[in-house]
Amino acid sequence: MNPLKWKLHWQILAALVLSGIATVVVKSTGGAEAAFGANLLAACDFMGKLFMNALKMIIVPLVASSIISAMAGLTGGKDFRRLGFKTLAYYVCSGAIAVTIGLVLVNVFSPGTVDPEVAARMEANAQAANAGEIIETKVAGKSSQDIWDIFLRMFPSNIVENASDNGQLLGLITFSVLFGFFISRLDDKWRATQQNFWEGVSNVMIGITDLILKFAPIGVFALVTPRLVELGMDLLAPLASFTVTVLLALLLHVAALCGVLAFFKVNPLTHLKTMSDPLLTAFSTASSAGTLPLTMETVEKDAKVSQRTASFTLPLGATVNMDGTALYECVVVIFVTQVLAVIDPSFVPLTLGQQIMVVFLALTTSIGVAGVPSASIVAIFLIMGVLGVPTEYIGLVWVVDRALDMCRTSVNVFSDTCAAVIIAKTEGEPVYQE
Repeated sequence: MNPLKWKLHWQILAALVLSGIATVVVKSTGGAEAAFGANLLAACDFMGKLFMNALKMIIVPLVASSIISAMAGLTGGKDFRRLGFKTLAYYVCSGAIAVTIGLVLVNVFSPGTVDPEVAARMEANAQAANAGEIIETKVAGKSSQDIWDIFLRMFPSNIVENASDNGQLLGLITFSVLFGFFISRLDDKWRATQQNFWEGVSNVMIGITDLILKFAPIGVFALVTPRLVELGMDLLAPLASFTVTVLLALLLHVAALCGVLAFFKVNPLTHLKTMSDPLLTAFSTASSAGTLPLTMETVEKDAKVSQRTASFTLPLGATVNMDGTALYECVVVIFVTQVLAVIDPSFVPLTLGQQIMVVFLALTTSIGVAGVPSASIVAIFLIMGVLGVPTEYIGLVWVVDRALDMCRTSVNVFSDTCAAVIIAKTEGEPVYQE
């Protein structure tokens, strides 16, 4: 069978398998420093950047045209209020469920309560990975005030400048929603002209998206292979219990979302299978924003969600609905305090009230966190600063952050797709029906 004729998710899975094989070959031929490894990783760096740049190139026009055309098709303010209320209610509830699951599991398993020798190895691993310098660069100039700046980003002073940054979609979404809504309030002749124009732009962007996604398996191979080569099991071993706790919490949250799907009479297995393409792409790229074009296309074409619902819920979800990220932030902060209690016996663990504050801050900072790799590190830095926890200990989890980032991004995207399908179902749309 010709692999080029396989469905996209099988091609992506094949690319992941080839990444594993390539990693074994690289490590058995001298590692990343040898000629073969260096040349392969250089090629992967080029192809990975090219693929991600192509995806990011279409995000702004795709999001803007989709939201504007969807909002322009609303029949009035009542439709907008109903759709907006359902979307925000889902995002708040799903985020609260995710953080609660993380909070319970990190307290039950206490992955940070380890032997002093293991805690010392964790510190040494953080230094070996140069985590301090990397994190210091990421969080430079950040403070607790940045939590409230999330809301200021909803109304940027320059929408053109804001749209030039794919990590700042919140302002673009706000502007597009308002622009499309007021198109729906125009006289018929003006509204029809505007709506036809933006629907045409949206269709053009979908065509470009289809073209770019034909190269997704190559992009996935290029993005995943360097990550696998970088991972060292000697560094991962001390963080095994932390990693298992995070993965189990993410898995339980996916199970909870599947239960919500079943409640709304949507087959969870069908939904998981249908969303395999965007989930695998999210795992490979660790970017919910970069996956957004494929997510929108899959939800509309395969799940039969209307453009109106998908164009409103998915771009908003890629910016504000970060279930996996919120869960991870909560687990990391409490894990770090558990390790600190071992390293420094005078350190007082977080009280119940402080842990509840962690839940609130994790939910707040996950809103508007840029849909790009490792952006949650900045959010964790802010939470630890508010609680008075030494921020230099973020480096304890840096070794596994990238791998777990891939997993939690997949959960973020899965939650977004659940939102689109559930809201479409409540709107009476024929979800998963021809």
